[in-house]
Amino acid sequence: MENDNLILRPISGPGELALFSGLPYVLNEELADDLGEGRRRADWLWVALRGDRLLARAGWWGRAGADSPFLLDIFDVDDNGADPDRVDVAERLLRTAMAEVVPAGAAAPKYLRMVPPDWREDAAARSAVEDRMSALARTGARPFVERLRFQWSPGTPIAEPAGRLDFRPIRDTEEVLSLMTRVLDGTLDAHSRDDLTRMPAREAAVKHYEDELAPYLSPREWWRVAMLPGGEPVGFVTPGRNAYNPVIGYLAVLPEHRGHGYIDEILAEGTRVLAAQGVPRIRAATDLGNTPMANAFRRAGYTDFERSILMSWP
Repeated sequence: MENDNLILRPISGPGELALFSGLPYVLNEELADDLGEGRRRADWLWVALRGDRLLARAGWWGRAGADSPFLLDIFDVDDNGADPDRVDVAERLLRTAMAEVVPAGAAAPKYLRMVPPDWREDAAARSAVEDRMSALARTGARPFVERLRFQWSPGTPIAEPAGRLDFRPIRDTEEVLSLMTRVLDGTLDAHSRDDLTRMPAREAAVKHYEDELAPYLSPREWWRVAMLPGGEPVGFVTPGRNAYNPVIGYLAVLPEHRGHGYIDEILAEGTRVLAAQGVPRIRAATDLGNTPMANAFRRAGYTDFERSILMSWP
């Protein structure tokens, strides 16, 4: 599409990744691998150009080999010179690209963006975040949740077992689904709470398992059930590796056992499992509003290194 010298189009292929990477973002370094592994496609990576100047870009990510994307996780606006029409350009790019990328009749994938932990206090970072969110809002997107992203580094002390809990590997898929279903009672997680408005708890657990846990590249034997000495389950943790990092993917205490500090021991066990593999780091995340979980990560020596903002379309 060309209008007022503005060109809106997808990149032609790997040869234009340098063009697409002309705006800075941490995911730029992953683009070539993602494209090669089928997690991205050239027709999911769109640019807005005037001449050879990159004004904005939008990029979607999906499961390897999927026919449609799972997330809009790259959306940038060039603020050099503070062009007064930069938000208009970003909106036009997004509308044009979405019409081509999102299958007819399908729900638009959520938008996900990593931002500095102090983005509200840093004037430049705040302006960039607000420009992007403004363009997204004009297309109908609304804030969904802000999440804290944590990182554990090798050498950080791991609490010794307190002796209150025993741990064993999760037996099978049915056991993890049963536990995931039970912990949804009283959950503070925004994604889970949203799912529960549209489906039963068991269905929500299956959806989360299939979307997040099943694709892990690591052995399921790493996952742990926490038990009282008599064998009663208290909670569980799923340490693993996704396509990018070692992660604490799911960490939970069953409703009837909350409030006793078990979360610290369960997190320590999950951290211990991954640390034993000699990992270079461990990543984890929780909602900004999930104060108990965030505090557990901080007590365990995880640092808040980043935040993520999610927006969604009705």
